[in-house]
Amino acid sequence: MARLLLIAGDYVEDYEIMVPFQALQAMGHSVDAVCPDKREGDQVRTAIHDFEGDQTYSEKPGHNFTLNATFAEVKVADYDALVVPGGRAPEYLRLDERVLEMVRHFFDHDKPVAAICHAAQLLAAAVSLEGHRVSAYPACAPDVRLAGGDFAEIEVDQAVTSGKLVTAPAWPAHPAWLKQFAALLD
Repeated sequence: MARLLLIAGDYVEDYEIMVPFQALQAMGHSVDAVCPDKREGDQVRTAIHDFEGDQTYSEKPGHNFTLNATFAEVKVADYDALVVPGGRAPEYLRLDERVLEMVRHFFDHDKPVAAICHAAQLLAAAVSLEGHRVSAYPACAPDVRLAGGDFAEIEVDQAVTSGKLVTAPAWPAHPAWLKQFAALLD
């Protein structure tokens, strides 16, 4: 089974970290969840984003998620694939050059990458998305396009695979993107 790196940060979307972290482990994969400047056993706060008929999502306090690996000790070459959940975390994680270097490694070595919702902000800051069809939360469409990607306008419960990149608009797409990502990991 694959060894996966999951990069998170404070105010990561609750479902977008909790569900993949558990589901990928249930599939038999090893998942190391890390956050810059935090250690194994530290926690990140999560936020719950919901779609309640407003012009954008609502945000509520989520749970605390306990990291199971230490960011400073990660050797990206040891990992087979990358998972980047959304929420508000990607907005500030893209300012950390160490995180950008990690993301670049997976693209440079043609390893599978899964990015959900606002994770496209981090991808767009780290790499060119030229040649990739990329889904994300609709507000991230400009980021995807500015990074050269073809923004995929799909339903919120769908996902798209482009090469080794699996993307989805938000947590309602968990069944779709997890299935597509699992196919890349096999």
